Amino acid sequence: MKAYFGRRYMLSASHRLYAAGLSEEENRAAYGKCNNPHGHGHNYFVEVLVGGKVHDETGMVMNLVELDAAVGARVVDRFDHSNLNLDPLFVNLVPTTENLCRAVFGLLKEALPVGMLDRVRVEETENNFFECCAE
Repeated sequence: MKAYFGRRYMLSASHRLYAAGLSEEENRAAYGKCNNPHGHGHNYFVEVLVGGKVHDETGMVMNLVELDAAVGARVVDRFDHSNLNLDPLFVNLVPTTENLCRAVFGLLKEALPVGMLDRVRVEETENNFFECCAE
């Protein structure tokens, strides 16, 4: 039987939604107020769900301390209080929350044991959230 363990993290970051291949008018039409040249910020909530066998000795799917260390080093320390547009991951990629979610999934997939990462959810506002799932 597979069991799941989820954990929630918070980080604050800013971004400007702007696609270099679009004109100024097309960017305003596509991104609205999120295209503000000065950017804007969010308090993002990042939820990470890992799954696997419950270990007989520990009774856990994954050690909480190990998950916190991986998310802290790969995600929170990297993105908290940053401008996403300046991060190397977004040099050629619009820092939408969809792309942030994909980036977080990729960073954690590399850091966690193979097959453990099931889902990443990033909540941008109380109304907007985005998810990436293992295939």
